[in-house]
Parts: sequence; C-alpha cells; structure tokens
Amino acid sequence: MRLLLVEDDDRVAAALSAVLGRHGFEVRHARSGEEAIQALLPAEGPGFDCVLLDLGLPDQDGFEVCSRIRRRTATPVIMVTARADIRSRIHGLNLGADDYVVKPYDTGELLARIHAVSRRPPLRPSTPAGQAAGAAAAPAGTLAAAEPAGQERDTALLLGSVAIDLTTRQVTVGGDPVALTRKEFDLLALLAQRPGVVFRREQIISEVWRTAWEGTGRTLEVHVASLRSKLRTPAMIETVRGVGYRLVVPVG
Repeated sequence: MRLLLVEDDDRVAAALSAVLGRHGFEVRHARSGEEAIQALLPAEGPGFDCVLLDLGLPDQDGFEVCSRIRRRTATPVIMVTARADIRSRIHGLNLGADDYVVKPYDTGELLARIHAVSRRPPLRPSTPAGQAAGAAAAPAGTLAAAEPAGQERDTALLLGSVAIDLTTRQVTVGGDPVALTRKEFDLLALLAQRPGVVFRREQIISEVWRTAWEGTGRTLEVHVASLRSKLRTPAMIETVRGVGYRLVVPVG
C-alpha cells in the first residue's frame, strides 16, 4: 500500500515512516499542505491508498487541506493530530475525513484504522461527507464545462432559470444578475453541485463557515431565507425537517 504522510515535523515523520515501512507500506512524506496537494496530482504517480494528515501545517490549516483533497480525489484521509476536542473531530469528519486519530496513539490501532478505511468502497470526489442516508444523487444540472483532471472544479451550472458560474462566482436568474454575499454564494454552490441530495446542517456549517455547528444554526437559516428571496424561487431550497436542506431543480 502507498501512503501519503502529511507532517511538518521531520522527526515524527521519520519515526512513523520507519514503522510503516516495516509493515510493508510505501510512504511518501509531504511537509506542507501545498506539497500534499501536488503529490496527489495524477501526473505525480500511481496514486495513494491512504493519506495521513496532520492538522498543524506551516502553510495552511489541515482542515483546508482535507477539503481540497476531497474536491480532487476519493483517497481515504485519516487526520492524525494532537487536537483532541470534540469540535475538531466533528469538523474534520464533516469535511470528509474518513477517520480521526489523536496523538499520542497506539501504532497497532493506527495500522488497523489504515486497513479499515482502505477496505471501504470509494466515494466519488466532491461527494459531501455525511450525506443523508437513502438520499440519491440527482443529476447535477447542466454542466457547461468538464472538470479538468487534477484541477479544482471549473464549471457553470444551469438549474432551471438560475445560472451559476463557479469560476467568476456570478449568479443570474432569468438572465438578470443577482448580487450574493460571499457566504450566500458558497451555500448556493454547495447545494447546487448535488441537486436532490440532502445536506445536513452540520455539514453545511463545516463546508461554508469552516467551523463547528454550535451557535451557527441561526446564521444558516438567515442565509437560506435570503437566498430564497434573491433567487425568486423559494421552493428551490427545500428544508428537510430535522436534517438540513437540499436544492430542488424547478421543472419547466
């Protein structure tokens, strides 16, 4: 198995790489988030079976790195960090991490977790973590351009009378430009890329506000209400009681 170890402390990385090597793993070490992202590009090699991701990286927070990884690949990600608080655990899992291991850890347990996540059926990249059980992914509207391999998503979405350009962050309704705040756009873009899929409130908060759920619920409700008004189609964003929200493409 090939592992990508994302760890800025060379001594920790060397010790862990030696242990993993003795158990038959081939380990590549990345010292920063950007180096990890580059290592995951298709041109860099045959790919990895698992990513071990530290959160305290020198160039960017590990949560952001996880989010970027999940937009590019379905490779399992295990966060390996000293952050033991429950909010960090929830936030990491909501962003798409497959597991969360707190330092110091037992090596045997880490090995077992690596094998466990590697046995799971792979998800498609960009599939939201925590998708509601039984919610089937409906066609994601009309894609004006395909996503280039190894690059961030670069598409335009057409959903009924609503057009969303993910590159320029512009939205039009019936051809008329609509002014959205940054968070309103991020919320709409998240829902629009998986029409019909129910996003849990906690998942939306993690993806859009980059924080845990506590105290942010009212903010989410306000942004949903504002979007419904600006899109002139209130039923387009449907509340799934007790769970979250989903985007419904208007018919006709």
